[in-house]
Amino acid sequence: MQIEVKNSQISDMELIFEFYDIAVAHQKKVFNKHWQGFSRALIETEISENRQYKILVDGATACIFAVTFNDKLIWGNKDQDSIYIHRIVTHSKFRGFAFVKEIIKWAKAFSLKNGIKFIRMDTWADNEKLLEYYTGCGFNYVGVAVMEKTEGLPKHYEGISLSLFEIEV
Repeated sequence: MQIEVKNSQISDMELIFEFYDIAVAHQKKVFNKHWQGFSRALIETEISENRQYKILVDGATACIFAVTFNDKLIWGNKDQDSIYIHRIVTHSKFRGFAFVKEIIKWAKAFSLKNGIKFIRMDTWADNEKLLEYYTGCGFNYVGVAVMEKTEGLPKHYEGISLSLFEIEV
């Protein structure tokens, strides 16, 4: 089995939105919050800036995720020297492949090459299952951010608290 992390392309756009639909359906089944959609412009920007990725398993897209290099609205004064992982979605056919651990491996290599000190991510503060999963993958829990200013963030960030995680590279 060959696993590769590659940049997404504009030709992946429909597939990316299919993955988001799969994720929202799953979130509605297992939790009391869910994503509320993303703009095509956001995804196009991420693709053009090489910040939208896909994980291929034997050539088939199994997982997608996005990164950014600043996240001041969520991380405040700690927003520095970091790669931030967002919107990890695994296709239901590939659940159980531990893609978060693959993303961490990829992010560590990327960070070392680019002088980045931290790999960071966030999730809803009240999602105990994900909190345990992320710490089990090697992330350190570093606290909670209460979202007050959310202009420029997707709608599901309004009025929530986020658990923050990081790995020092």
